[in-house]
Amino acid sequence: MHAQAQATQWIAEAQSVAVFTGAGISTESGIPDFRSPGGVWEKYRTVYFDEFMASEEARHEYWRQKSEAHREFARAAPNRGHEILARWEQRGWIRGVITQNIDGLHQLSGSENVLELHGTAREAACMECGDRQPIGPLVSRFLQTDSPPRCDLCSGPMKHATISFGQSLPTEVLREAETWMREADLVLAFGSSLVVTPAATLPQLAVSRGARLVIINRDPTPLDDVANLVINAALGSTLDGIDARLK
Repeated sequence: MHAQAQATQWIAEAQSVAVFTGAGISTESGIPDFRSPGGVWEKYRTVYFDEFMASEEARHEYWRQKSEAHREFARAAPNRGHEILARWEQRGWIRGVITQNIDGLHQLSGSENVLELHGTAREAACMECGDRQPIGPLVSRFLQTDSPPRCDLCSGPMKHATISFGQSLPTEVLREAETWMREADLVLAFGSSLVVTPAATLPQLAVSRGARLVIINRDPTPLDDVANLVINAALGSTLDGIDARLK
């Protein structure tokens, strides 16, 4: 059976479908993959969480990097892949989306059940009182003052509401994602290298409970051997093909 037809049949038959997405679903929106040539990890030095908390100099470097990346990020809009997944959720074909992405494009496309494992770059959070604020005005404030923003309520340091290196994943979100995986009979992993842990262990949890795993990614992943179906192709056009069959 054709790979897209097989994926379509399994989605139609499944009782509980969990979708797991990585950077590959957002590259078609102009957001570069962290690992790609010229991507974030090649371009900038990593500011670790404990370093951010301990040093004003590190906080300045962090905000300098984030403010530079924000221009690209703020212009990005959901692409066909995001829109298809939002529609699948609305039609009850999938439970929702578990994402490693911090860009908020799933929500902008209309997805409502979204678990953000690594937080969101659309807001900043105070590291002391937890207050949240939209990111845009804080980026503007940093660019105007050249000073890392502090909380309006308690003067604590403000940081993107994302998970930095050395910072723990949000326990409640991870627990909910694990529940989805335990209850799924089909997991669709889209655009993820499936190497960043603990996020990448989630599809393995589903497989260990007997779920089918379908991987669509440009490059091979470490879980290809345990997947029931692997499609190495462009995500947008592949999802288009499956969507056309589901209709």
